[in-house]
Amino acid sequence: MDVTRAGIADVDAAAPLFAAYRQFYGQPHDLEASAAFLTERLERDESVVLLARDGDRCVGFLQVYPVFSSTLLAPIWILNDLYVDDSARGSGVVDQLLTTTAELAEEAGCVAVELATQHTNTRAQAVYARHGYVVDEEFRHYEKPLQ
Repeated sequence: MDVTRAGIADVDAAAPLFAAYRQFYGQPHDLEASAAFLTERLERDESVVLLARDGDRCVGFLQVYPVFSSTLLAPIWILNDLYVDDSARGSGVVDQLLTTTAELAEEAGCVAVELATQHTNTRAQAVYARHGYVVDEEFRHYEKPLQ
């Protein structure tokens, strides 16, 4: 298993996993839109995309967005997207993606990696806890949908 940071040349390999991730969260499986979105993020250097490969096959995808914490006066990464192909679940792919993310975030000078997941996604919650992520009981996440 190999985890690498993706570039523009890797979009075609990443897009199917990103499309499947979006579908998991109720969005249509749109390979073209997924590829366009990733291309734009990478061209603008707005996100960091990691790919886990098993030989020539991409089996895992992770995307983080670098931002700043005003309260901590430091950079942090928001882990926004994480998906492992069904065929590779339980094989350690997620562990390698999360470990690599933490290493790269530290190298970038970040003081934290933050994420959110569904209340019902207990499998993911167990993985995050195993990797040292803690539930923030002090703050509640809100979202305002816009037209």
